[in-house]
Amino acid sequence: MNGTKPFTVCVIVAMDQARVIGFKNRLPWHIPEDMKRFAKLTTGHTVLMGRKTYESLPDKFRPLPKRKNMVITRSPAQFRAAEVVLVFSSPGAAIEHLHHHSEDVSGGQLWIIGGGEIYRENMEYVDQIYLTVVDGTHEGDVYFPEFEQDFVLAEWETHEGFEYRLYRRKTQASAPD
Repeated sequence: MNGTKPFTVCVIVAMDQARVIGFKNRLPWHIPEDMKRFAKLTTGHTVLMGRKTYESLPDKFRPLPKRKNMVITRSPAQFRAAEVVLVFSSPGAAIEHLHHHSEDVSGGQLWIIGGGEIYRENMEYVDQIYLTVVDGTHEGDVYFPEFEQDFVLAEWETHEGFEYRLYRRKTQASAPD
């Protein structure tokens, strides 16, 4: 599948050392620098998220501004067309739609932004993972799936309390950007 699609599929996620990514539909930490990085990387592109992630966004950021928002939900009728550009009942339906309608991918990148179920169900399509690893362990009820066997660490940047890592799928790890 890699190389055949006219866009790159990226994951952006923050997890702790126990793979926790959420607790009670919230991030278990507050890292303003990471939130700025999220906005910088995803602005101008298409973001794909599950219903719970969409509902966890503060009202003033729902839908995420300057991004094409796509939501996966089992109840698509609950979303007004003005709120979300595209709504799908399954991850497979969303990816299939994008293969036939690549114009719905703004800026040539599709960013999968959560939550846990959406990450798990879409990992086979992912080309790059933009991961923030938060020091320590936190109480959590949502976890990021294991991915390391199919990806290679391409870049990293250490900060106090966390580290940014970029992973690329092994089949494309040596390909130029």
